[in-house]
Amino acid sequence: MTADEKLQRYVVPNYGRYPIWPVRANGTEVWDRDGKRYLDFAGGVAVCPVGHAHPAIVEALSKQASTLIHVSNWYCIEGQAHLAERLVNEVVEIEGKCFFCNSGAEANEGLLKLARRYGVQQRGLKAPKIITFTNSFHGRTLGAMFATAQSKIWGDFGLEPAELGYIHLPFNDTSALKSVFSQHSDIVAVLLEPIQGESGVNAVTADFLRTAQSLCRAHNALLLLDEVQCGFGRAGHLSGWRAIIPGDEIQPDGISWAKAMGSGYPLGAFWVRDAAMPNGGKLCDLLGPGSHGTTYGGSPLACAVGLATVDTIINEDLCGNAEMVGNFIRTEATAWKHPLITTIRQKGLFIGFELEADSIKRAAGEKAPSIFLAGLLLNAGLMTVPAGPNVVRWLPPLNISKQDAIEALSIMRAVLDEVSTPMP
Repeated sequence: MTADEKLQRYVVPNYGRYPIWPVRANGTEVWDRDGKRYLDFAGGVAVCPVGHAHPAIVEALSKQASTLIHVSNWYCIEGQAHLAERLVNEVVEIEGKCFFCNSGAEANEGLLKLARRYGVQQRGLKAPKIITFTNSFHGRTLGAMFATAQSKIWGDFGLEPAELGYIHLPFNDTSALKSVFSQHSDIVAVLLEPIQGESGVNAVTADFLRTAQSLCRAHNALLLLDEVQCGFGRAGHLSGWRAIIPGDEIQPDGISWAKAMGSGYPLGAFWVRDAAMPNGGKLCDLLGPGSHGTTYGGSPLACAVGLATVDTIINEDLCGNAEMVGNFIRTEATAWKHPLITTIRQKGLFIGFELEADSIKRAAGEKAPSIFLAGLLLNAGLMTVPAGPNVVRWLPPLNISKQDAIEALSIMRAVLDEVSTPMP
């Protein structure tokens, strides 16, 4: 039985996979089992910030694996102390504490639990409510998927978001946000992505982010930021919200991370601000013993690779490179004035090409334009990621060169020209 047949027979069919079988990679390049080379501008969906097989990551993995891979969180794990210090002091730059887990969904679950416990213990609420926004994506676990304001994610699972305490509002609509706060006294948190990835690289506006913080402070609610995809340099800053409002004006109460944090090794975390609570104590200590936990999260191996990843991003100034090369890509692609691209949304190397859907649909048939075009790009040797029905997303390593960008742009333009050429 071939691997193709085994995949069909033994693996749950929950992914719509492209028929590509990658077997090895280095830097920005990936090769499949047939020897074909690809330029990787998908990055495992923003998971490989320093490319494939980076020497610092390989060394951290192999060195730690030879000493101690895993030990229970019943014991003290030195790597957690070092990685948490780096995250607090150099990534967030606001006093607080970190919890380590395995994924972005788990990190968001932790923030959701934090918010609900805060509402119950500190505000005496029986049914705390949490606000999230249209076109968001917070994960596939039960709590995170109902926080996700897309019915295609939580439909057919026998519940409604309101039953779990979620209020879904239009993204970047300050009037709607103000209205809901004025109508409800039991809102305990606002959870938002500074830059929405899955729906097409949609950034929060500065006005909306300021309004969200102001309302949370006025109503004794928590401001929670989902930086699972936009954090760790993806948007040109170590913290994604500072790509929207630089400096210290925004002071979130909680932040979730994953993806790029582990360079492909399963690692997530959330940070909680060191802030006084209404009834005493600190917010960062609210989840005490017995309230939350994980078997694998924050293992010695995970923390070693996380620390190597964060250090590499900082030491090689990959935030600066992401901003420089990302701006170059946007400028070059904008100059094409291509009829199949309506908008280019870009923060650092978080780039979304919005497609002229009606024109592409004629060639795409039943497929969404984004999926159709991503498939053509893959055939041409460029790995990208569909985002919503009409956006192709680029999430390359943060250390790509301008030459990598030029090659990717060349492939993209050739494929777009081919699609736009009338059929004979």
